[in-house]
Amino acid sequence: MKRLLMLLALLPALSWATPVRIGSKQFTESVVLGEVARLDAQQAGVDATHQRELGGTRILWSALQHGDIDAYPEYTGTLTQELLKNVAPNADIATLREKLKPLGIGITDSLGFSDTYAIGMLETAAAKLDITRLSDLAKHPELRFGFSNEFMDRQDGWPGIRASYALPQTQVRGLDHTLSYRAVADHAVDAIDLYSTDAEIPYYHLRVLEDDRRYFPRYDAVFLYRLSLEQSAPDFVDVLRRLAGRIDVKTMQQMNAEVKLKGAKETDVAARFLGVRADDDRAGLATRLLQRTVEHVKLVALSLGMALLLAIPLGILAARWTRLGQLVIALTGVLQTIPSLAMFVFMIPLFGIGTWPAIAALFLYSLLPIVRNTHAGLIGIPHELRESAAALGLSGAARLRHVELPMAMRSILAGIKTAAVINVGTATLAALIGAGGYGQPILTGIRLDNVGLILEGAVPSAVLALLVQAIFEGVERWLTPRGLRIQARQ
Repeated sequence: MKRLLMLLALLPALSWATPVRIGSKQFTESVVLGEVARLDAQQAGVDATHQRELGGTRILWSALQHGDIDAYPEYTGTLTQELLKNVAPNADIATLREKLKPLGIGITDSLGFSDTYAIGMLETAAAKLDITRLSDLAKHPELRFGFSNEFMDRQDGWPGIRASYALPQTQVRGLDHTLSYRAVADHAVDAIDLYSTDAEIPYYHLRVLEDDRRYFPRYDAVFLYRLSLEQSAPDFVDVLRRLAGRIDVKTMQQMNAEVKLKGAKETDVAARFLGVRADDDRAGLATRLLQRTVEHVKLVALSLGMALLLAIPLGILAARWTRLGQLVIALTGVLQTIPSLAMFVFMIPLFGIGTWPAIAALFLYSLLPIVRNTHAGLIGIPHELRESAAALGLSGAARLRHVELPMAMRSILAGIKTAAVINVGTATLAALIGAGGYGQPILTGIRLDNVGLILEGAVPSAVLALLVQAIFEGVERWLTPRGLRIQARQ
């Protein structure tokens, strides 16, 4: 009994033996701030990990609320415009703190800088058209806008600014924020959305247009954290609070420039800012590839294995009962039409972030090829063969096992092979929700405009797809009866 009581007394400490988890969004500044918090926490003796580039605002916000991460950098304007209801656009942090408290979320004071939204054009193009303010854009309906995908849908983004300034432009497309700078430099678009601390603003010689109607609120950088940390990890909360006021606009822009323009690692930049030694996290290429391969194969293998357990029986039922078959194929077909990223995000409320929501999404994508090919293989068996099997006195289960499934095996395996190859490619998006895999270097490479990192993920992914296809062709040859192989060659 005494041992049991001692164990129960230790449970609170054991439950927080895991590291504090810091998240960051899919842009450089957020990653740098995540590293600043992680390194500063480690200097204070707090075990902390950083889950990088988890996607956009909604993914991080949901992860924080569901306890999948413990803290992440955010901006006050995003809180007032996107995440909280019935809050004034320029609400101060004290007001936000009161609004967040019932949600179990805390907020630090401002880190010392505001990273507001803005609209920018090439200096030469803006000067030629005499555009200095956002209201001037209304005089030029022919201009082409390229905005980040999140900005396109946010209330404080394109919908709101279009209404506020009565902008007539219709050529408006969504772009990755990192790629938008190259698009405006190449004259593919005329104006893009900016973050005021972006290092690319001076590098690409952009003119930041004056927000003359004061549409954009302040976007003071802060850290959000789970209030439960104040009891379970108070030292970490103190670390976050001590960061308040330490980073001004110029410092943040310089740190962004070191990463984006000079190729420095976020960890090294954060360490220099804090005046501490950076982690020795420079794993070799072989080590990184091994880690990403294990993560990627795990996603593909588990999702495909789970799909096999459901899809083949569904295909058999669909072949047995025509109306049910039409319904099953229609439903699995609808799942296939859902955009991949949306499917991953839909899984987060159910499974959190990380491996399992990715596996769940890939599982759903695997169903259609296997169900359809199982169904097609079974209904394609000649009627005469079915009658012959029945005439031999075989039961329905025996006919299925000894005649129908072997006859349909080539079609079934083709569906499994298709599902596997699709999963290898789609799994690269799983990095957006913290599942790792080959998508991680691809996303980082896109963010940093680093072709080498993109290839580090893209090439192994392509090789794995070819390897999977070859493996299943071998399995198909092994499982297909010799007589059917000879007939197929003829």
